[in-house]
Amino acid sequence: MTLSMTLLQLAGYVALLLWGVHMVQTGVQRAFGARLRSFLGSALRNRLQAFLAGIGVTAILQSSTATGLMVTGFAAGGLVELVPALAVMLGANVGTTLIVQLLSFNVTDFAPVLILVGVLMFRRATAGTRDFGRVLIGLGLVLMALGQFVGIVTPYEDVPSIKMFLGAVANQPLVDVILAAGLTWAAHSSVAVVLLIMSFGGNTVVPPDAAFALVLGANLGTAINPVLEGATGGDPAGRRLPLGNLLNRAVGVLIGLIVLPYAGAWLVAIEPDTSRAVADFHTAFNLFLACLFFPLLKPYAALLRRLLPARVDPADPGQPIYLSAFASEVPVIAIGAAAREALRLADVLETMLLGLRDAFSRGDRRQIGETKRLDDVMDRLNSAIKAYLTALDPDGLTEADHVRVAEILSFATHMEQAGDIVDKSLLSLAAKKLRRGLAFSRQGEAELLEIIDRLIANARTAASLFMTSDERAARMLAAEKEAFRALETAATASHFARLRAGRVDTAETSSLHLDALRDLKRVNAHLVSAAAYPVLESKGDLLASRLRPADSDASA
Repeated sequence: MTLSMTLLQLAGYVALLLWGVHMVQTGVQRAFGARLRSFLGSALRNRLQAFLAGIGVTAILQSSTATGLMVTGFAAGGLVELVPALAVMLGANVGTTLIVQLLSFNVTDFAPVLILVGVLMFRRATAGTRDFGRVLIGLGLVLMALGQFVGIVTPYEDVPSIKMFLGAVANQPLVDVILAAGLTWAAHSSVAVVLLIMSFGGNTVVPPDAAFALVLGANLGTAINPVLEGATGGDPAGRRLPLGNLLNRAVGVLIGLIVLPYAGAWLVAIEPDTSRAVADFHTAFNLFLACLFFPLLKPYAALLRRLLPARVDPADPGQPIYLSAFASEVPVIAIGAAAREALRLADVLETMLLGLRDAFSRGDRRQIGETKRLDDVMDRLNSAIKAYLTALDPDGLTEADHVRVAEILSFATHMEQAGDIVDKSLLSLAAKKLRRGLAFSRQGEAELLEIIDRLIANARTAASLFMTSDERAARMLAAEKEAFRALETAATASHFARLRAGRVDTAETSSLHLDALRDLKRVNAHLVSAAAYPVLESKGDLLASRLRPADSDASA
């Protein structure tokens, strides 16, 4: 076999290993992701509970990155203090070593059995069975990739050039750390990289000391991705948790390099099997970090707050805050982040409606201009949300995830369209009224302001309903569509009555008044469609048409 073909096969089996790990993680996330997130949120009360929760959740997810994204979301939203969040990360780093411990035993022969059982389960109709089948298939692929990888590498162990390279690497532990850190950063999986290192060490491709140094690098590399890709917005406070996790791992790596000549020899003497020794070193390293930093979390958190103080200047309102590119790898977290971003659209729309109210009552030209610019903010946020959600891997979404994604996209679209009506129609009417020096009658202005106040209340109800999906609130908001139709009819009739009585100055104000009533009703219709209709449709309470069924006798 030529060297180029061997390298291609090696790359293929590494890719198979990464894909197997990915299948295990996504299968568990689909089956338990939402429940694990809820459990983790309730466990963040003190350091010890948070640490144990981090171990448990990560042992199930087999991804310290996924656990870190969950707790980072809690911390960014102010739902958890920095100390328990750091404790979760210490626990997550320990929890992710457990599957490495399991696979360090000689279980390669079970790969075909795992894949067979996994495929049979994956073909079942129920979602839970399919997800667990996906996990078993992923484990089988990991074991198969490791076995094939070892079979290809073994014949090349005695090649002089490779021996020379490995000998040079073995004498440079710092180079080993950098190499493994870079590989882990590129692979986005410390589990896969440590499994490769175990294969190298178990087949004497690298000596034990070099394997241990590579493990240190893998532990450092897995903390780099959240720092580079997880932070959004410009607030330094959002970087405290990922940077804190990276710093404590960097400290651990430095200590590990210092004690490696002594600890490595001691560990090999206890465990002659290098594969098992690598797994034990990986676990021991993370346990050591937990013991070292756990008592120091309070002063460590204080140091991070001092180094990364919360930004006090306002951020660009059109810049997404919650749409983390790194979170998009975990659908259950990405969808929640998009929902939080969509709520910002409701907040911006409410601000526009408040500005509209002032525009009709006071007529401040500068305020009208500032309020109109908020429509650009809504356009940018809506575009960012749509791009973020449509970029998610459809195969990684459950049926419930697809429904929620559709709800978020519909909510964001209706909010943006409501903002367009406020900007292009209602605020333009207010600007025209101010520019031409027109004035509504006292009664007409009071009617408009009352309708706007009701619209602001409906916008707040829509935002709340978007998060709670409460059927009672959905019925209340849906009833507002009929109420606004009645308000428009009554206000129009009252307006014509005043016009006939000569209590309206000009026909021009009449046109402005009627256009404003029509547009306010259109905004309310978007609010109802954004939040109430999806809930009522899911409950089977929404009629397909408002038309009365045709009378069969009359048509006969």
